[in-house]
Amino acid sequence: MPLLQISHEVRALALALIENHALPQKAEADAYHVAIAVVNGVEYLLTWNCTHIANAHMRPKIESTCRAHGYEPPIICTPLELNEN
Repeated sequence: MPLLQISHEVRALALALIENHALPQKAEADAYHVAIAVVNGVEYLLTWNCTHIANAHMRPKIESTCRAHGYEPPIICTPLELNEN
């Protein structure tokens, strides 16, 4: 499994996620979690964090911020959602 890189682009996207209110200021670690996945082209982002990341109200804001910065966001879901038939 490859290690994902933290780059200038990751830092810029994490900051944009917070500045665009896709994620709250207190969720900086979550913004980096999303940005690392997005910038590194991860297809699925599995998380149990339903407060900020796998949240039906936050996902559209996260996705639109990523697209506005030229990235296609991953599919964000919980492991249970991924396994649903």
